[in-house]
Amino acid sequence: MTQPPNQPPQGGFGPPQDQPPGAQPPPAGGFGPPPQTPPAQGGQGAAPQAPPAQGGFVAPQPPAGPPQQPPQPPPGYGYPQQPGPYGGTPGPYGYPQQPPQQPGPYGTPQPGYGPPQQPPYPGMPGAAAGAPFDGKPASGKRTALIIGAAVAALLVIGGTVFAFTGSGDGGGKKPVARQSDDPKDSATPSPTTSGGGEDPENLNKDRRPGEAKVLWYKPAPDAPASGADAPGMWITGDTAVKAAYKQVFAFRTGDGGTAWGPLAFPQKICAVTPQKSADDKVVVAYMSGGGDRAKCNQLQQLDLRTGEKGWSTEVADGGLFDSALTVELTVSGKTLMVGRSQSGTAYDIDSGKKLYDKKRYGAACFPAAFAGGTGRLVQVASCGAGTAKEHEEIQELDPATGKVRWTQTVKKGWEVTRTYSVDPLVVYLTNRDKKAWNISTFTKDGKFRSEVKVNEKFAPRCGWAVLERELQGCQGVAVDADTLYLPTDSTVSANEIVAISLSDGKAKWRVKSPVDQPMAPVKVEGGKLIAYVQPSYDAGGQVVSVPVTGSSHRTTRLLQNPQGAAEVEDTFYDGVVDWVGGRLFISSGRLSGDDDSKEKLMMAFGN
Repeated sequence: MTQPPNQPPQGGFGPPQDQPPGAQPPPAGGFGPPPQTPPAQGGQGAAPQAPPAQGGFVAPQPPAGPPQQPPQPPPGYGYPQQPGPYGGTPGPYGYPQQPPQQPGPYGTPQPGYGPPQQPPYPGMPGAAAGAPFDGKPASGKRTALIIGAAVAALLVIGGTVFAFTGSGDGGGKKPVARQSDDPKDSATPSPTTSGGGEDPENLNKDRRPGEAKVLWYKPAPDAPASGADAPGMWITGDTAVKAAYKQVFAFRTGDGGTAWGPLAFPQKICAVTPQKSADDKVVVAYMSGGGDRAKCNQLQQLDLRTGEKGWSTEVADGGLFDSALTVELTVSGKTLMVGRSQSGTAYDIDSGKKLYDKKRYGAACFPAAFAGGTGRLVQVASCGAGTAKEHEEIQELDPATGKVRWTQTVKKGWEVTRTYSVDPLVVYLTNRDKKAWNISTFTKDGKFRSEVKVNEKFAPRCGWAVLERELQGCQGVAVDADTLYLPTDSTVSANEIVAISLSDGKAKWRVKSPVDQPMAPVKVEGGKLIAYVQPSYDAGGQVVSVPVTGSSHRTTRLLQNPQGAAEVEDTFYDGVVDWVGGRLFISSGRLSGDDDSKEKLMMAFGN
């Protein structure tokens, strides 16, 4: 992971890190191509981003402004292009990494994989929100779509299991949970709260045979000219819930009518739980104020079914250099984990009761990031920063107690960057010095299982994080019990989804997009892989299914969006996609703040 020069280092819940020379910000996100100004990143034969080196324990500072365009990184950053002196380059767990043996899909083997691609902030030079990303006329704006409600994931490289270690549970200042029934928090009017079923822009006009229809769409709420975050999207029952700037909206899934709210917050929303609990609870974090010293430390629990505000609390700072300037939220079972810069605090998501803290342990190991889901909670820690024994560790925690179940030690020089799945655990690491990265999988008890050996340029989409590591920031990737599904990189033409065995890291099968547009995984359900195919200038997007077992892996079209809505479908910035109950939902992940753009917050398609 990299960040632009003269900006706060990324590293989130660990010591801030220095900017490597010549680093390049990631390209525009979604499943579209990168912006035209910054060169494309990552992949086989490309130059992926170098992770920053660990720096000292310096308190992180808020961004000074929009990222600036840094120079292009040096070539050759990817899978090591030449074997090491002993036949391979040592991986992060001690096993040598062997160059992939399988040729690429077009017959010419090329060394190196490529890192997940990430969208820049709106306003970044050459990558403004809403700008065409594919070289087509402005009418064909490329959707920056991130697959939502798919799977989260950890990023790691091939490995060896090391000794177990204890946790650093400890006390700390206990936040006070309180009920939020202040009338000042009541709903405020919004242009998105109209009744259902309207189509004022005639997006369904002249629908062709076989095309689905736009069920409903909602304009984005007012946002600052500099833009605003619109994190999260949760579909539960017959309600679709979306956060945007200082509000949370809820729409009926069938016709888009207002289900409840919108709920207003006193300051901008800065983080949300990507998952919901089993009883449809989520937690939203918002800023403590509007000034430069404000922190993302105010928590509010919400019931997605009713819109009722539950408990709320303020996240206390930890020790020295352990700030709640930014936080990362994740849910595992009934546990909400809130990650600060060097520690974490767990709460009961139903009551707001504090359960435990995760703090420094062992030889200067600080919790750096967390990822949760399906009853599993994973912690990444940064250990011995600035010393000869500097390294990272992955631990699985008992979500209810914080007790360490197992520890996997990562070799010096490798940084755990992302998670593709928590159950099963699929992780991704980068190594700045070796200019390499890899994807590895692990068993339930934390033992190294396999390493991806497919010689391919992959393009999962990952959020652009400045201060936080965001282990769960990647979309456009799916995982089931035995297989990892990754999209190959493509800008404007057909790509493939490769099914990779978690047992040996080899390709099991691959399927090509049914049209001349890229597609990416959404989720696996009912024995089938669900994928979203991007729209083009003359056709709407598609939802397709692919059998994951058997000998045939052809796509079957489940939904064909109308051509009349293709341009609007293709303009969501940093979008989130989900497929629920035979309907496709798309929402924006970032608002541009451009009052003249007629920006949409959310759309739904169905038959």
